Amino acid sequence: MNAELIEALNVLEKEKNISKETLLEAIEQSLLQACKNHFGKSDNVKVNINPETGDFSVFAEREVVENVEDPALQISLADARMRDPKYEIGDIVNVEVKSKEFGRIATQNAKNVILQKIREEERSVLYNQYYEKEHDVVTGIVQRYLGRNLSINLGKVDALLTENEMVKGESYRPNERIKVYVLEVKDTPKGPKILVSRTHPELVKRLFEAEVAEVREGIIEIKSIAREAGSRTKIAVWSNDPDVDAVGACVGMNGARVSAVVDELRGEKIDIINWDENPALLIENALSPAKVISVMADPDERTAEVIVPDYQLSLAIGKEGQNARLAARLTGFKIDIKSETQAREAGDFDYYEEEDYDEEFEEDGYDEGSAGAEEEDSRPEEE
Repeated sequence: MNAELIEALNVLEKEKNISKETLLEAIEQSLLQACKNHFGKSDNVKVNINPETGDFSVFAEREVVENVEDPALQISLADARMRDPKYEIGDIVNVEVKSKEFGRIATQNAKNVILQKIREEERSVLYNQYYEKEHDVVTGIVQRYLGRNLSINLGKVDALLTENEMVKGESYRPNERIKVYVLEVKDTPKGPKILVSRTHPELVKRLFEAEVAEVREGIIEIKSIAREAGSRTKIAVWSNDPDVDAVGACVGMNGARVSAVVDELRGEKIDIINWDENPALLIENALSPAKVISVMADPDERTAEVIVPDYQLSLAIGKEGQNARLAARLTGFKIDIKSETQAREAGDFDYYEEEDYDEEFEEDGYDEGSAGAEEEDSRPEEE
């Protein structure tokens, strides 16, 4: 019987990842509970379990007295000396408790204690396992719709993809494998409750970490992300190694790396631009693929005025203002975009011949350059 017990504990440890020590502790507690139910108290009961063989013994410590008033705590001198003639009044005698003597109710309660401990430990193990994956990307299998929400199986537990965290226009089929970002893991009486997302900007960052070794190793940093899920994402990258091109590394040979991320996001366009500590150059890069004539940035007010060629105005603003909106989120600046004609009429821009546009000016926060045009060539997808 004891060999079967150890075998059962080994199986539980392997399948449910619950340590044998924890299970032996649960058995010990169940025996103490059974003694309490049988004798009315268990404060003086000691349980010894051999973790190798499964042999266990239960002893009740009883004080030697002349007249027994509480059989659970005391033993008569005569009975004590039947065990060992050396016992005297006041000594403590270890009296073995036979578990077979326990009643049906005490035995059932002991069983319930073990089962409850196993459930608690299983829930704790699952919570700890998935809590480590919080704010990370995991692969799940689409199960079924729960109203407007979606149940995603992550292996040992189901996660919830709410309607607000779904990408508009995406459809999900049962048994389809998708990657999701773990927003939060909560510990509940019924097990861990996991909330996941397909719209979070960090999903894009984690996907690039998986695809681009330089990002994963910290050689390239993703400084900022602005995303409109299902449509377009802009990311600003910076290389800590002057010999590594941040944008080129993220795009990959023939666009292989960025294409893998785009495929996982089901065709979502991704613009990759160079990060720059100079706000004006950063804003110019962020408005890629549009060409920029000049940027007037105010770091204190976090505002910027951008002048673009007349034929580039619609491209700079983007469809329904998307390009300008994402550039503003990416840089943290409120961006006001004007065409060359609008700026000249407002008196905000002194006319330069087109051949002078490539010159760069840096004075009182004013920068003029062609980084936007350069970024257009490095973009994995064309506008």
